[in-house]
Amino acid sequence: MDQLERARELLAEHPVVDGHNDLPWALREQVNYDLDARDIATDQSAHLHTDIPRLRAGGVGAQFWSVYVRSDMAGGDAVSATLEQIDAVAELLARHPADLRRALTADDMEAARAEGRIASLMGAEGGHSINNSLGTLRALHTLGVRYMTLTHNDNIAWADSATDDPGVGGLSPFGHEVVREMNRTGMLVDLSHVAATTMRDALRTSTAPVMFSHSSARAICDHPRNIPDDVLAQLPANGGIAMATFVPKFVLPEAVAWTQSADENMRAQGLHHLDTTERGMKIHAAFEAANPRPMATVATIADHLDHMREVAGIDHIGIGGDYDGTAFLPQGLEDVAGYPNLIAELLGRGWSAADLAKLTWHNAVRVLRAAQDVSRDLSARRGPSHATIEQLDG
Repeated sequence: MDQLERARELLAEHPVVDGHNDLPWALREQVNYDLDARDIATDQSAHLHTDIPRLRAGGVGAQFWSVYVRSDMAGGDAVSATLEQIDAVAELLARHPADLRRALTADDMEAARAEGRIASLMGAEGGHSINNSLGTLRALHTLGVRYMTLTHNDNIAWADSATDDPGVGGLSPFGHEVVREMNRTGMLVDLSHVAATTMRDALRTSTAPVMFSHSSARAICDHPRNIPDDVLAQLPANGGIAMATFVPKFVLPEAVAWTQSADENMRAQGLHHLDTTERGMKIHAAFEAANPRPMATVATIADHLDHMREVAGIDHIGIGGDYDGTAFLPQGLEDVAGYPNLIAELLGRGWSAADLAKLTWHNAVRVLRAAQDVSRDLSARRGPSHATIEQLDG
């Protein structure tokens, strides 16, 4: 049996829990949520990285769908757009009940696996989605959101982003209260996109495991979106998980400058650099044709996972591809059907079946279950916080 065939057999038993997929935003940008125009029950490879046939081919058993909204949205506009994203996920689940199962708990994830369906969870990407309101945070949890990334690419009033200038120096007092309230509700604290100072502050405050839904190792690629070793080393004590991403500019040092040029080209054409419309993708493709990019591969991602395993331990790593949230992907991981290629690469590096089962399935399920346990304990001891940013931050 070759490594790829063995990888597929392993994924049939212990499928991938992927920490971050931006399909809902791509559907918004491309077709304004017209799900007939992008029917993911059929091949959408001309438009998207994701559809159900390729999720099946990739051995995906659970997906955190990102209900991301751009960080230049603010206030009520950001909240409304997040609700529209949540609504889009609900519509996807209603349209595809034989393949997708709503999941709110670790038990739901296991039930979906037993049924042969893909457990579908949601993660909000950026604290701007709650508009400085703990009540809004709780409402998102009630609607099914099971993690929130504290920032996206820009700082918010109470937390610093990895890709912005220092603001409050990590988390403000209100930011710490957000983390405490996320612990109480059972919403995972996601530290992808945040500054290293914010990571360290959150780890000091959180009594539940944290997650990095789509971040890789800074020691391998020195990009601020990645995780420093001192933070990875804290995950065993915290119980959290770091889910390696596939975005070339975060995993391949040679791709960083190239991607900056590609992003500048998008802005020169009057588009946001994260634009995933057909026009945006055509502009990206034309730029790539004229300027061949440094190519990340499956081995590049495996290098990150090897390092993350060495520093954080096998119980604290996972996978978060960021499909449909990036224009470029590594060779062998061009869409959601590619996960077996990564597992085959890791098998070739001597990873055991038991270790791969932790990477793909068990670690993520354990982290969500532990967050639920913390929530039950905290909820029994204290009620909801009604603190405001004005009260805590002045």
